[in-house]
Amino acid sequence: MKTHAIRQELDQARANGPLRQIQIPPCPELLQRLRAAMDLPQPDLNEVARIAAADVAMSATLLRVANSPLHLVAGHVPCTTVGQAMYRLGLDESAALMQAFLVRHAIPVNSPHLLRFWQRSTKRSIAMGFIAGQLPGMRVDLAQGYGLFCHVGMPVLLQSVRGYGATMVEAAARIDRPFITTENINHRTDHAVVGALVIKVWHLAPELMTAIRLHHDFDALRDEGVEPEVRTLIAAGLIAEHLMRRHEGLDEDVDWAANRAAAMAWLHLSEDELEQWDEALRPRLDEA
Repeated sequence: MKTHAIRQELDQARANGPLRQIQIPPCPELLQRLRAAMDLPQPDLNEVARIAAADVAMSATLLRVANSPLHLVAGHVPCTTVGQAMYRLGLDESAALMQAFLVRHAIPVNSPHLLRFWQRSTKRSIAMGFIAGQLPGMRVDLAQGYGLFCHVGMPVLLQSVRGYGATMVEAAARIDRPFITTENINHRTDHAVVGALVIKVWHLAPELMTAIRLHHDFDALRDEGVEPEVRTLIAAGLIAEHLMRRHEGLDEDVDWAANRAAAMAWLHLSEDELEQWDEALRPRLDEA
């Protein structure tokens, strides 16, 4: 019932509460087509290729990644067509790159408060996709979507709410309370709620909506009333953020220190396995 309750919360806040002023950009048409093609029992490869070729810049992104050192094996010739790039990358990675490209252009970020926002979102998506590949039963597309959309509420709030930039500065500077507490005190909502609203308006997976709504509510890791898929996304997201911070040479954050045991226990992850993930993921984050 947690997902149902969150959907009701968003509907009420949208109709009569603080979300009335939030402007959600429309879901890109090409992203809708991509989702439809990928959601078929057998994904429509020809349609995915047509979508990739529909935008010159998106095609260039696929070619650039396919010809990067991470994918260009010694002795192989560079890809020169979108089809060759998709074959080398594989369908899942191609679709993830296309989704990231389309979302980034649908929700542009032009603010000093969110430097490198989409770069870090893409890295988080890559980390989540890697983690999903290590966990039997975890959907790679859901994991990648969580990584990409996790903090999407921030740029939407910046575009819709006067003074949100100052709130971000204040929230980041305070050590006496969590970031989202400052958001709620100043604006009666926060980026987790707005991010979940984006997922709902764009008709993306309900598990994704719920996980993004709860991604700062780590009590969900211990709450049996929360759907297992949602708890897995939140736990994996905490680990992805930790591995990203290690890759960037940053200290452990408060969320990881307080909740690492719960996240690792839920995923049945050992310290040795975490170290192996860190080592295996680093080349992918270097490339990102």
